[in-house]
Amino acid sequence: MLDGHRLLRGLFSSSSASSCALLVLLACCAPGPSAAYFGLAGNEPLTILPLTSEMEEAAVKAHYKVCDRLKLEKKQRRMCRRDPGVAETLMEAISMSALECQYQFRFERWNCTLEGRYRASLLKRGFKETAFLYAISSAGLTHAMAKACSAGRMERCTCDEAPDLENREAWQWGGCGDNLKYSNKFVKEFLGKKSNKDLRARVDFHNNLVGMKVVKAGVETTCKCHGVSGSCTVRTCWRQLSPFHEIGKQLKQKYEMSLKVGSTTNEATGEGDISPPKKSVPGHGDQIPRTTDLVYIDDSPSFCVMSRYSPGTSGRKCYKDKNCESICCGRGHNTQSRVVTRPCQCQVRWCCYVECKQCTQREEVYTCKD
Repeated sequence: MLDGHRLLRGLFSSSSASSCALLVLLACCAPGPSAAYFGLAGNEPLTILPLTSEMEEAAVKAHYKVCDRLKLEKKQRRMCRRDPGVAETLMEAISMSALECQYQFRFERWNCTLEGRYRASLLKRGFKETAFLYAISSAGLTHAMAKACSAGRMERCTCDEAPDLENREAWQWGGCGDNLKYSNKFVKEFLGKKSNKDLRARVDFHNNLVGMKVVKAGVETTCKCHGVSGSCTVRTCWRQLSPFHEIGKQLKQKYEMSLKVGSTTNEATGEGDISPPKKSVPGHGDQIPRTTDLVYIDDSPSFCVMSRYSPGTSGRKCYKDKNCESICCGRGHNTQSRVVTRPCQCQVRWCCYVECKQCTQREEVYTCKD
């Protein structure tokens, strides 16, 4: 089904606390070994093993085995092997993209749980959910690669070394900027050229680029002053990417405004183009998709009941005044009361020690009915 023109669709299912903020989730609630569908080539699930110091201390070419596990195409495997940092970065991108997807959809019917046959079936269709997966995955790979360069984990790239700020005499380039230039070049080469084979291939490629563009648009310049007695005679500046949570938030907004498209033939080139569908979509009219819009070709299923695309919402936890009515699809919800114990009345003792009491309280948990 997939070829080299398709982007990273590596998303795995993990059980993470939806109540954690994303930064806390990534820091302390990250999933352990789990099945991942890398999606760049092949159709088999992949077991991602956590990186350890033993792997780093192995022989120089030990990362070859990791690249082989990812079941890449020939060109992609060659690119993976030529730099020891690539394999680690690819797996980091998978994890980061999956966690962010689950975070953004935690309150919705489809909560980005991709297990077994659900995952494979979903990726075969051109739903708006699939569009989001392509975009968040391409963004994850672009973001992770740029950060890996600035962190010194890559042999073929380093900090961003392309200053173009105004008033160069007053602004001295310094720090270690995230190397988005190298990252974009790598990702485009890794994914291959645009395919005009069919509408689905063009749509997937389009959504890949949307993810990359959102990362690029989030680049910010960070500066630090240097000088005697707090003066700012010299300012050291470098570029930084936005936190990936911000990237996910923007892509989620694009998902909400995504456009259904069809296919037309460009008379000048004879190639296929993405265009509004023949039958207008309610609310969208004949709006022509922009290069920054997520696009899809198939209407999404309801995700209310178990199907080939999701396990449904039966038994899902919901929030009474927030999303129970929507997630439970009119079936109603069950209410369970329980007593929980949490730290409370915390006080700082000495310099770094925090002392808390244990308080118990009763809370209600709501779950969707079958």
